[in-house]
Amino acid sequence: MAQLRLALAQVNSTVGDLDGNADQIVTWTRRAAEAGAHLVAFPEMMLTGYPVEDLALRASFVEASRATLRRLARRLADEGLGDLPVVTGYLDRPPAGAARSGRTGRLPLNAAAWLHGGEVLVRSAKHHLPNYGVFDEYRIFARGDRLPVVRLHGVDVATAICEDLWQDGGPVSVTGASGAGLLLVINASPYERDKDDVRLELCAGRAREAGCALAYVNLVGGQDELVFDGDSLIVGPDGSPLSRAPQFVEHLLVTDLDLPAAGPAADEAPARVDARDGSTITIDRHVLSADPLPAYPAEPRTVAPPLEDLAEVYAALVLGTRDYVRKNGFRSVVLGLSGGIDSALVATIASDAIGPENVHAVLLPSRYSSEGSVVDAEELVKRQGVNSRIVPIADMVEAFEEQLDLHGLAAENLQARIRANVWMALSNEDGHLVLTGGNKSELATGYSTLYGDSAGGFGPIKDVFKLTVWDLARWRNAQAGKDSPLLHPFAQEPIPEAIIVKEPSAELRPGQRDRDSLPDYALLDPILTDYVERDMGRDALVEAGHDPALVERAIRLVDIAEYKRRQYPPGPKITPKNFGRDRRLPITNRWREPAQG
Repeated sequence: MAQLRLALAQVNSTVGDLDGNADQIVTWTRRAAEAGAHLVAFPEMMLTGYPVEDLALRASFVEASRATLRRLARRLADEGLGDLPVVTGYLDRPPAGAARSGRTGRLPLNAAAWLHGGEVLVRSAKHHLPNYGVFDEYRIFARGDRLPVVRLHGVDVATAICEDLWQDGGPVSVTGASGAGLLLVINASPYERDKDDVRLELCAGRAREAGCALAYVNLVGGQDELVFDGDSLIVGPDGSPLSRAPQFVEHLLVTDLDLPAAGPAADEAPARVDARDGSTITIDRHVLSADPLPAYPAEPRTVAPPLEDLAEVYAALVLGTRDYVRKNGFRSVVLGLSGGIDSALVATIASDAIGPENVHAVLLPSRYSSEGSVVDAEELVKRQGVNSRIVPIADMVEAFEEQLDLHGLAAENLQARIRANVWMALSNEDGHLVLTGGNKSELATGYSTLYGDSAGGFGPIKDVFKLTVWDLARWRNAQAGKDSPLLHPFAQEPIPEAIIVKEPSAELRPGQRDRDSLPDYALLDPILTDYVERDMGRDALVEAGHDPALVERAIRLVDIAEYKRRQYPPGPKITPKNFGRDRRLPITNRWREPAQG
């Protein structure tokens, strides 16, 4: 057996910030060197950020990525880090001489590189290009067909990229034939609820298939709607967990591994091997150091426990909000605080994300606002220490009503749109980002006012069903007084209990309640989950046990609200299918699920 100290740099990159991301690689490589690492790996597309989407089709961006990679390799050597091999993701183009016809000749590469001694030693590209959910990689990238195997301190290390691990065939399927002692996979795998368990099982299964240890380094941070949770890990050849990084924070996972010493195959020419998906993969071998290291004392391994369900959901919302605010150049946020549960949770997420001193709450009482709502909102402001102001809108509404003869829903929506005008004006005046308070149940059913409560720049709970909103509020209150790197240290419960137990209402007419317009959330949310996230039709929903009348009512509400959802701001994705990149339905659409009979 040979020893190898591996460092997985679970870090937060920013799309398009090539120089800033390169700085991060240097900084974390230095930390890895100080920890005595023999190899340090960074996530997929670390140098460019991920996902770059159609930036990948811009030749100037591709060339900037390649040039930055070359400069990074030289800089690492100039700063005394050239002897430590670095594996990182970046954007590349096919090599000169590649066929110019077909997809491969035109499109760039989602690539990985080994940097060592001031040079780019090895280049390879992702083979499996995902084309589902939030991914459009098949449209923008060409496919790679190589499995690089680098001999380092007597250990053969194979390298693959993200989706190559998730799909059968391709480079990962020939890792066993390569004789590698370690499969290193660099990833930008977005967070979804309960995905950590799936990820661990996947890594364990692929390690057993390949017959070698597997190291999985993942991106952390927010990028538009996506949140990356880190959760980097290493498993042994039998699939047993060896070490694991914490979720939702930057972290350097340093692990000493005992790996099989490499055989004599390093001097062989590149070998072409048929993979299980029908492709042919070239095993491309390189030697950095053929001899194993002298024995050294291993450091204790660390296995960070995964967060409980609500804790990881909440952490994803906080991280997604924080990075959207900061990476887009904002320092503060503004939101309407109604005294209801949705705006209360959004305010709390914002306080945890950027600090309560940077949160500006606007109380906008109208003629229909209950005294309790104003009092509850003021109590939240007091508990959290956010900035606040009261802007009564009754006179504004009356001024509009003097000029417009509005009735019923039009009159109700007028109030919501005036409120939106206030917080958008304050955004323009003071440079705040407007946070929108709608939840997934409301978005699904169209229970919001277009250009009113749906207006804003970012929706922190856009992908959170109403029942989960209440669960998260109770969970967050239970964390008061506890020490956590992800949460603001509130001394008392940040959300008043009166807000949590209050029956939800938009307060746009006398005595209004959500249940006047929507089914009970305990019945509605399960239907929405099955219809929106699982694409179940009417008959399947009824067969699953949902009430037929409620099914037909919910389906109709969802189907006619597509135009509203298309105009809603982005928000953190936490479910398998969010309203955004995941779910793409036509606005103009006459298809309706067949009614019973």
